[in-house]
Amino acid sequence: MDFGVLRMSKVRFAVVGAGWISQEAFLPAVRQTGNAEVTAIVSGNAAKAKRLAEFYGIEDIYDYAEFDAMAASGEVDAIYVATPNSSHCEYTVRAAQHRLHALVEKPLATSTADAESMISAAQAAGVCLMTAYRLHNDPATLRVAEMLGSGTIGEPRFFSSVFSFQTAPDNHRLKASHWGGPLQDVGVYCLNAARHAFHDNPIRAFSTPSFGYMDPRFKEVEEGIAVTLEFSKGRMAQFYAGFGTDALDMFQVAGTKGSITLSNAFRFGVTRKLTLQQNDQLQSIDFAETDNFSGMISYFADCIQKGTAPLADGAEGLSDVAVMIAIRLAGKERVFQTVPQLPPFQTYDASMVRSFPPAREKLLV
Repeated sequence: MDFGVLRMSKVRFAVVGAGWISQEAFLPAVRQTGNAEVTAIVSGNAAKAKRLAEFYGIEDIYDYAEFDAMAASGEVDAIYVATPNSSHCEYTVRAAQHRLHALVEKPLATSTADAESMISAAQAAGVCLMTAYRLHNDPATLRVAEMLGSGTIGEPRFFSSVFSFQTAPDNHRLKASHWGGPLQDVGVYCLNAARHAFHDNPIRAFSTPSFGYMDPRFKEVEEGIAVTLEFSKGRMAQFYAGFGTDALDMFQVAGTKGSITLSNAFRFGVTRKLTLQQNDQLQSIDFAETDNFSGMISYFADCIQKGTAPLADGAEGLSDVAVMIAIRLAGKERVFQTVPQLPPFQTYDASMVRSFPPAREKLLV
């Protein structure tokens, strides 16, 4: 789809949801992109929004009830949706009705129906919809993809991964009403990495959830979930996503001629290490810390300005939502679930790589 060229030096964002991820990552990252800026904040906490606006020199503050006024103001080109999962669809669809582009935190939506509504609304309005998969612009992630694509380890046969950390008791990701839980919050990274490792979508899913042991945090959502995915050609993936262990994030791809392990594979604000093993010989590549959010924002702004569709589009987010629904149903019924027909798979490519230094100047309120 041709979205038309946006002839301006910077894409103007409204941040919808000024919580931790916006404060820790998005707002600090925008400044150094060169092609984006934040011109409005939409928040339910006026006092916090005011402090953030003053710190970053943002002129306009809106309450959630004033969202449509913001969207119609003419001062915004795109929104970054960082609200709880349950409201992603609402704000994306309303933004599209005002012809605003949308960068939406993962998971894209809480149901395939909502994800499809978001995609349809964006297509009807002729605007870009992108799922906030910041790692699709990460140098280490794209280096792994390049090595897999070139046959460095032969044919990938097995993918394994862990992404887990300790979650604070008051985190909204522990609320079932917001479709919270470790699968949706961090397991989606493992799932997305597995799909891209095999350049394919899974065909069947199984999972075993655990609600922990005498931990009051896990009354509504799981402490952790272990997942098995079947792909075509007999390929397999397994991963664990959790909210109750010390921080660990990594993935490994085992191929017919070697294996690749990426340590610190998913978090932002860290260095990464890629280890290639072939015939018991190890080679390592260290990747310096890069600002994933600056890279993602810069890429999305490029797409808007050039009038091209982002590769990490709504269909990419929809695919992961559909698989996660199958995973959760498998855990509930304790039987493998067939993954429904998904949009055609498309992988990221080298043109998406963006590397920025870590943004250190930030305000947490």
